Amino acid sequence: MISFRARIVRFMTRQYFKRISPYADVQKKRAAWNKLGAKSSVAKGVQVRQATIEGIHCEWLVPEGCDGAPVLYYLHGGAYLMGSTQTHRRMVSYIARASGMRALVPNYRLAPEHRFPAAIEDSTAVYRSLLEAGTDPAAIAIAGDSAGGNLTMATLLALRDAGDPLPTAVCLMSPWLDLAAEGESMDSRAKHDPWFSPKDIPEIVEKYCSKDDTKNPLVSPVYADPSNLPPILIQVGDHEILLSDSTRMADKISEAGGYVTLQIWPDMWHVFQLFVGLMPESKRAINDISTFLKQHLNQKQHSAADHTDEAA
Repeated sequence: MISFRARIVRFMTRQYFKRISPYADVQKKRAAWNKLGAKSSVAKGVQVRQATIEGIHCEWLVPEGCDGAPVLYYLHGGAYLMGSTQTHRRMVSYIARASGMRALVPNYRLAPEHRFPAAIEDSTAVYRSLLEAGTDPAAIAIAGDSAGGNLTMATLLALRDAGDPLPTAVCLMSPWLDLAAEGESMDSRAKHDPWFSPKDIPEIVEKYCSKDDTKNPLVSPVYADPSNLPPILIQVGDHEILLSDSTRMADKISEAGGYVTLQIWPDMWHVFQLFVGLMPESKRAINDISTFLKQHLNQKQHSAADHTDEAA
């Protein structure tokens, strides 16, 4: 059953979103979200370090004692129109601390100024820079929420098809994987979702890509071949209009012989993990993410070490 704190957060966020028109000026919406993010503190013991990689502003979130730790490469959400290191700093800092990892968050280019495929160009460039700097892909996990979950999958597909080494684990939170909006939850969850309405999706999508691109696998990864990808954890709320994006993706990964864990959280809404510190469901979800990351990073690194020993 949903906690009392979650009920309060749900009510407050619902009232907040009612006051924000989906057709409002993108710049104003970005500024409002960034201002809200600036008021949030990071997890205790986590340092924020600025960086520029491949000409892209990024932030490192480094928990105490984690300077040489594995890397969580995190791609923020925001419908490809907004979001930043600032809006996601708090949540990602909690994930990094719980996982014992240092997180790298890039400010990839946003639409409508920079439409598809600008964000993918940026995300792959920063990832490749990590490899060029000597970071072992066995010590990298990639994660993202909402449109950042889309970008996470698109980045993986682009890297795989180019023959680049892939990260060792993947986490998706409420991923937006079908910009064609053909999932059944667009209808079945429309009355339950406290944040979004299906009627607003086309107006958002047209700012990011052309209508002809909505089923391009790099735009809507639910239409991709998900073969030969790393283990994936998907967390999604049962009250999301995007629920079936996750269930369809999980089914396709399983059918392709991949490793996927799908968690559907009862009564939860889009990226409820953002409310860590305010409700217990968010903390439990982040703990599950950290458990998943530790398990697969340890397995991969131990496997690599064993292979090195055998070669010697």
